[in-house]
Amino acid sequence: MARRIVDGILLLDKPLEVSSNGILQRVRWLFQAEKAGHTGALDPLASGLLPICFGEATKFSQFLLDTDKTYQVSARFGVRTDTSDAAGEVISERPIGFELTQLQAAVESMRGPQLQVPTMFSALKYQGQPLYKYARQGITVPREARPIDIFRFELVDFDGQDARFIVHCSKGTYIRTLIDDLGETLGCGAYVTALRRTHVGPFQADQMLTTDSLEPLNTAQDWAGLDALLLPMDFALAGLPRLTLDAMAVKRLQHGQTVLLTSQLLDALPLSPSPAIALYDENAGFIGVGSQDGAELKVRRMLNTANR
Repeated sequence: MARRIVDGILLLDKPLEVSSNGILQRVRWLFQAEKAGHTGALDPLASGLLPICFGEATKFSQFLLDTDKTYQVSARFGVRTDTSDAAGEVISERPIGFELTQLQAAVESMRGPQLQVPTMFSALKYQGQPLYKYARQGITVPREARPIDIFRFELVDFDGQDARFIVHCSKGTYIRTLIDDLGETLGCGAYVTALRRTHVGPFQADQMLTTDSLEPLNTAQDWAGLDALLLPMDFALAGLPRLTLDAMAVKRLQHGQTVLLTSQLLDALPLSPSPAIALYDENAGFIGVGSQDGAELKVRRMLNTANR
């Protein structure tokens, strides 16, 4: 059958030992959707919340890429690997010589804003190639430290070698690097043994669905049942200021023109100009995202409502 026009967001529970792109293509096939993309890849050894945007929702996926995330992390101390996780080769083994109080202090010291050097085993690009391709050839290339923020870094339990943590962090944080840095701070090394993402921005683990729950609906060709599992695309914009516009303003924006912000509209916005505003038609609902430039409203991304 021909691929379908599908718009919305699916909160998928990504399983272990499959790539984010691999599971994306599986879900896209299950929905028979024309277009889909994920928002923030998880390694094959990581599981958990992977928002998948269908159709027009892909226009707003950047807002989920840019949001904060929460993870459940398991780590082993006394061993360091070249990838900082269980998939890598062991590069050092050292005795564990710290006490629980020292571990707690080290964890506490790593909270807050900081600079982090991305791991070589990441998909960041250098001269057009992902870093992991260089790493697999034994090549190390320059990486700039990037600002991140660790909002929460909590020790759940520790048995003398293995520990479990909860980490709530800003976008761009590499959990493997965080654990590797923690192991080096404690002088014995550490690597991630398990990683599960439980929150992405406004989305939580209890909203996730598995491919096992989708497959019977695909088999029955129950497309309405599958589509009913999708969240509205503007759910990706939770936390943004919102404006509801009249038909004339909507028409101007749809033609790429600016709209003068009346005093009534300005009253609905934060005092500081907002770089992103969720826009709504007073009759048709969500229509896109704009930005404030002084007393003007400009288009950032608008829905294409043709044939929908």
